[in-house]
Amino acid sequence: MQYLYHLANASLTLRFVEYLISRPYCSQSIVTVISQVDGWIINIKMKSPLHPQQDGNMRAFLSELGVVYSPSQLINLVLTSLDTGASVVDVMHRYQVAIVSHGLPQSSEIEAFRQHFINGLGYCPQNLA
Repeated sequence: MQYLYHLANASLTLRFVEYLISRPYCSQSIVTVISQVDGWIINIKMKSPLHPQQDGNMRAFLSELGVVYSPSQLINLVLTSLDTGASVVDVMHRYQVAIVSHGLPQSSEIEAFRQHFINGLGYCPQNLA
């Protein structure tokens, strides 16, 4: 079971990752978080299928935070490379994308990325709010 969504900013992304962490049936999911200038892409792959009620809850929560994302060819290549076992660093270099997190859901990686980026810029752009 896979969910692919676009979220507007880091706060919404962190909120969703915290949601995943708090759900025992989602704790073993593989989450890829990609930062882009216009927002964040979240790809969630569940280890096992969710029950219809859990699936409905997941889709409802994601729909409150963002929109279903239709990936570009570039993002398809990125996700496929990660799925086939390529390292995150290699994929970032090859496709010039900012993969903030890949693996078990972790909010600390997103927060660290946000802080590092803001410190480097000296201000907080809208997508990092």
